[in-house]
Amino acid sequence: MGPLRRNSRGTGPVGAETPEKQPAEPSTLKGKFIKAHFKLPSFGKKTKDTIEAKQIEPVVLTFEENLEQGHLSQAGKQLIQQEEHLFGREIGKEERESTENKEKLEIDYEALHKHMWLSVDCSLSAGAEELEGLKSAVRCIQQEEEQDRRWLQDPGAFCPVWRPRHCRQTHDALLEKMVKKRMDELEGVIGGDNLSSLKRDICKMGLRVKEDLLKVARDLKNCYPEEFDICNVYTRLYHQAFSKRLMKISEFELDIDDSAYLLSWVNDYYPNEILKHPELKEVINCNSLGDLLPVEVTRALEDQYLSDKETKVKTWVSTALRKQEEAWLSGALPELIEEYYCSISIDVIQCVDMAVNDARSIVGEPHRAQQIMCQMKCFLMSYKKSLEDFLKGKHGNTEAVIKANLASLEQFENYIAKESDFFAEETRTGCLSLVNAMKDCGYQYLSNIIHANMKVRYRKLGTPSWLTKNSDVMRDLLEGLRGHIEKSRDLKPSCLEELIGRLHSDVIVEYVKRLLKRKLRLKDKGQQETAASLLCEDSKKLHTLFTEEGSKKEELRHILPKIAEVLKTQDPSIIQLEIVTLARDFPDVSDRHVSALLHLKTTLSTSNIKMIKESLSENRNPLTSHDTREFFSRIPIKWTMLAH
Repeated sequence: MGPLRRNSRGTGPVGAETPEKQPAEPSTLKGKFIKAHFKLPSFGKKTKDTIEAKQIEPVVLTFEENLEQGHLSQAGKQLIQQEEHLFGREIGKEERESTENKEKLEIDYEALHKHMWLSVDCSLSAGAEELEGLKSAVRCIQQEEEQDRRWLQDPGAFCPVWRPRHCRQTHDALLEKMVKKRMDELEGVIGGDNLSSLKRDICKMGLRVKEDLLKVARDLKNCYPEEFDICNVYTRLYHQAFSKRLMKISEFELDIDDSAYLLSWVNDYYPNEILKHPELKEVINCNSLGDLLPVEVTRALEDQYLSDKETKVKTWVSTALRKQEEAWLSGALPELIEEYYCSISIDVIQCVDMAVNDARSIVGEPHRAQQIMCQMKCFLMSYKKSLEDFLKGKHGNTEAVIKANLASLEQFENYIAKESDFFAEETRTGCLSLVNAMKDCGYQYLSNIIHANMKVRYRKLGTPSWLTKNSDVMRDLLEGLRGHIEKSRDLKPSCLEELIGRLHSDVIVEYVKRLLKRKLRLKDKGQQETAASLLCEDSKKLHTLFTEEGSKKEELRHILPKIAEVLKTQDPSIIQLEIVTLARDFPDVSDRHVSALLHLKTTLSTSNIKMIKESLSENRNPLTSHDTREFFSRIPIKWTMLAH
């Protein structure tokens, strides 16, 4: 047959190893010896050439010796040579029918394969010496596969009954049995001993998969050629075995704890700790493996887990809020942390964050964990109602409770902003809206306390007394503000900064509101210029006080000076430009505000005022919903000028 070409001596296929050559007979020509041209060595004396020849003379082992010493590849080559000798086309019929030789060859093949499969079978626990034997066994498998192909290329050849042997198929089937056995026998796996029996089984199976795949990647991969793709073969077999075992476990009626542990392996530990292990992810193809459990099975377990987690979170945060309400109503002061009050946020955020993070790792689709955050929104709604109800009563600790809750609300706001991926957009927006509403309520409460105490000082603003005794009025005002800021030091620093910024805005609003109350009339240029100068001075003093304490409201420094420009200017056409500029910078200024401001200047005629207001109407930019520059809208004007 074509592929089974004999070599020149007719003893084996081309490329196969041949026995050491025998010494050649002397050459003859027409029956006469040809004289040999060489020098005979002296008897009894070893020449250098003779010693070197003996040193390099190869040692030829028998089949049995190769088998015994683990040289499976060499032993396999010897059997293939014998197979070629017994079944080659050039061999005569008499030799072809040598039954005894064939039976001996078949027995030898069986012995070879027994050793070969034994090397493969113990490969997952093989040491360095056994790994060398595995390499030889794998080369032997390749030789056998090649011999199968050579016989199959000539269908008419007199093929041995044991061909084809399908060694590669047998090898893969053996690996499957090995993997199944190792997944069934887990006594030697270290780990999970302190877990329940079901969790321990899952844990040990997972650890077995990890340990064996690392053994394949570190050692066995080097014993196989690339064509075997041995890392992916083993990974697929272990994946299938692990999947079958977990599927059986999922069919039991599992409690929540066991379901969570099973899901943690399916969705977290197995894909992340094993398949994405640094030594494995480069040598295996995870995309070809499929799901460890069917989607419908995993989804049912996840739904059960998420429902239970939601219930637990709801219970936890409700309990935390109830305890906080009891503390408020008891009259006790909130806990001080780093010299400022703090409240409920720490416990609630830790509880929710832990639940969501657990769910994101355990549930296959992390965004599904967002449904737990619906409990955060429900909690904030209850929290808001509790805080509002508390403020309706009279309690000695109200101010301290509000300060503590402002710190908590800031933490809630920061958490929602930082972990926005945890929230569905609608839930996130709803939570932030609730938090901001509570913050406004809290800061308004603290501001109202300050403004109530400062009311007497505010009354002097925008009055003739302010115009004539400004230094006394402003000194009294600034001292009062400093005193209240000092009393607020038990606020969290960032909350104190927020309060001071709001207070800064409130005081400027109160200042302008008092100025426009029509209690002051500037009768001449001198009074108007004096008032303008006082406005600028007061603006600097107030701005310095608040910014040194942390206010970031830089835009407020321009309001009083812009009003001062209107008061100082005498030319109606210039006043007209100043009013238009004021409306451009503060689009919420109304006609009533302009009328009240112009009312301060008795030197303006009715026609002047009418011209200025008409010019404003013609040049005003429309107020849009996107414009956030609000100031004058906070100042009510309760009277209407008679002169338009």
